[in-house]
Amino acid sequence: MDYKQVCDSARKCIGPFCKACYNCNGILCKDKMPGPGAKGNGDVAIRNYEKWQEIRINMDTIYENCDIDTSVELFGKRFEIPVFAGPVGSVNLHYGDKYTDLEYNDILLNGTKQAGIAAFTGDGTNPLVMQSAAEMIKKYNGYGVPTIKPWNIDIIKEKFELIKDSGCFAVAMDIDAAGLPFLKNMTPPAGSKTTQELKEIISLSPAPFIVKGIMTVNGALKAKQAGAHAIIVSNHGGRVLDGTPSTAEVLPDIVKAVGNDMTILVDGGIRTGLDVFKALALGANGVVIARPYVVAVYGGGEEGIKIYTQKLKSELCDVMSMCGAKKISEINSSMLFIK
Repeated sequence: MDYKQVCDSARKCIGPFCKACYNCNGILCKDKMPGPGAKGNGDVAIRNYEKWQEIRINMDTIYENCDIDTSVELFGKRFEIPVFAGPVGSVNLHYGDKYTDLEYNDILLNGTKQAGIAAFTGDGTNPLVMQSAAEMIKKYNGYGVPTIKPWNIDIIKEKFELIKDSGCFAVAMDIDAAGLPFLKNMTPPAGSKTTQELKEIISLSPAPFIVKGIMTVNGALKAKQAGAHAIIVSNHGGRVLDGTPSTAEVLPDIVKAVGNDMTILVDGGIRTGLDVFKALALGANGVVIARPYVVAVYGGGEEGIKIYTQKLKSELCDVMSMCGAKKISEINSSMLFIK
């Protein structure tokens, strides 16, 4: 089985919204919410994808011929490639009834661990979503990152209680989810946080804290001030606000501002090992990929995850070998052609 066959298989069982496209560019699902689509006209999800395609590579094959090492250490763990599977919660709502959240997370965490990477897990209004994530992360010896929505502080404390015994090596909050309707209508209010509120949340976290949803230098500096260990440059896959720039467009300035002080991951439209290379060359320490890993789970289970991850690794190796980078730390901006 290859990844195209994984997509073909997923198409039969993934529900009515996701089209399980081999080339996951945000076009066919742009208005599918629930589902994998984006808010409004869907232009941000499409822009995320397209802006990575506009960045070109500077080829250089005059260097020592040797083995390529794609491994990297992040958050105190060694990974085969600098890639994480992204958080998805309430899978019944978005991707049909094949899996419960517990079943999905079991496959996701087991598959990513076998593939030599790790996964972020999702959250939802139903407490069972986080409970199942914590249960599965504990089952796989802490090999996962639970991702909490920006609830009010009391609910956040409850979520921390659910995950504190999981052994997770980091905790994340997708603060960009503040744009989701179900958060806006909560009492007491949920959603956006002040720097001081974020600082309090981070102080309570049972593991190093990652703030997901940073799209400006100012946002990165506030996350740093609040004590975040890492950030994810992300616009929530275009799902929460029309008209934003792509993550590829804002990443370089954010790296310049805080890249020496914290780990920086990036998501949004990254689909191939070539895209991973471009993100690393722009200064990211790693990337997060969500939608294709959902397709991998539905189309092939643990085997689908391994197939897609191996595809990414093979593509990344190929680009590195053609650009003179023998290991991840040697990838740099001089290897990019940006007009």
